[in-house]
Amino acid sequence: MRMTSFPRNAGTLAFVIGAILAAGCTPGPAYVRPSIDVPPQFKEQPAEGADARHVRPGWVAAHPADAVDRADWWSAFGDETLDRLEARVDAGNPSIARQVANLRAAKAEAGQASAAYYPTITAGVDASRNHTSQNVVGRSLAGKTVSDYDAQVDVSWEPDLFDRIGHQVDAANARYQASAADLASVSLATHAELAVDYVGLRDADAEATLLEQTVADYTKARDLVAVRFKGGIASDADLAQAETQLQVARAQWVDVGESRAHFEHAIATLMGMPPSGLTIPASTTAIALPAVPAGLPSTLLERRPDIAAAERRVAAANADVGEATSAFFPDLLLSASGGLEASTLGSFAALPSRFWSIGPALVGTLFDGGRRKQALRQAEAKEDAAAADYRQTVLSAFQDVEDNLSSLRVLGNEATAQHRAVDAADRAAQLALTRYQAGATDYLEVVSTQSTALAQRRADVELSRRQLESDIRLIKAIGGGWHADAAQTLATQTATGALMAGYGS
Repeated sequence: MRMTSFPRNAGTLAFVIGAILAAGCTPGPAYVRPSIDVPPQFKEQPAEGADARHVRPGWVAAHPADAVDRADWWSAFGDETLDRLEARVDAGNPSIARQVANLRAAKAEAGQASAAYYPTITAGVDASRNHTSQNVVGRSLAGKTVSDYDAQVDVSWEPDLFDRIGHQVDAANARYQASAADLASVSLATHAELAVDYVGLRDADAEATLLEQTVADYTKARDLVAVRFKGGIASDADLAQAETQLQVARAQWVDVGESRAHFEHAIATLMGMPPSGLTIPASTTAIALPAVPAGLPSTLLERRPDIAAAERRVAAANADVGEATSAFFPDLLLSASGGLEASTLGSFAALPSRFWSIGPALVGTLFDGGRRKQALRQAEAKEDAAAADYRQTVLSAFQDVEDNLSSLRVLGNEATAQHRAVDAADRAAQLALTRYQAGATDYLEVVSTQSTALAQRRADVELSRRQLESDIRLIKAIGGGWHADAAQTLATQTATGALMAGYGS
């Protein structure tokens, strides 16, 4: 049978509970974002007014924030096929889908932590029939069989006196925010990877077009040598050289198809589809090379999702330190229960069958062999590690931007020299062919100059690819999209929100 229990002096109990509540505090260190030595500007950023490809009229520094919409940054490259491919990444890529699931799990974990603020209510019913041994001395039910019918409701609640639950909620919310930033980071990296693969595919198209035209030119040259050979003007060695040169160019033309196929397969995989389901028609349309303003180093801290994720993990670790500190303080438990209990169903619902119990309990650990102290030290060490990870992430972000700014600067200068090299090689090849037709030189000079011209043209195509890839990597390094028009307003929908809407939250 359940016994009714309640405090004899309710006024004294209320005073004690009130004093405990009034003494409540928030133990643990206050969160402060780890300090970072941020330079005033990037080392490789072109100076204002400098003759550099990154400084263009109408292009302004971004107004970055981690919550701005990074969607469609690839549209600046002016390629409709790339736009269509990129539009299918978020819905199909398995890595993004996995991160979306992780975000949902983190959201549920945060909700679970917040639920600890509320009381727990349970209810139950049971029926039993018990027989007591007849040989038991001193029991009134010895040798008897009785029934017991019980229905009760239990309520328990733990007031968060020393913010233990609050620290748990803060940690869970910070990890949820970090997971959202991880999702944005994975999405950004996946879109950038697809753009790089697409640039590689178009580079293969450009090389194939160049080699196709080269094969046609070499075929005409070979035919010219064959006519001269039949006329006794050219030697057999000249014809063999012309034929060799033609077949080498044809083999190079065929070889380009391998790299193009690999890029196409990679794009299909990033879109979440088997390679057999994607065919991208060849195109020789040039991809635009937009100027990408890098902004200021201070804005990079707000813009990069990986930096945001690292900072949120520091905040979560700080909350864990607060929770470990709260373990040194007692817990106040408030509980109440009530219900009906009887030995017969007939009297079960009668008023005398009721029972109830209410009372607080203040519980604290007096000795645990240093377990709580070590748990606190562990939490503090993890916070220090998270802060170090954050600083390393920031330094790596600065390096990413500087690397790609320097690459674009060097490649821009190299492109100017390379264009001149192409023009000079073309003139040399044309002069050599003219001299050969006039009988002023042998065919070896023609082969040499034509091979040099082809090599310079292929190098020019490769240089264009490297410039586009550096542009893409710079966009990724600064955290995604930017605004080319100063009048354009910031988007309010986050990339995370768009992804969650696509998968269902």
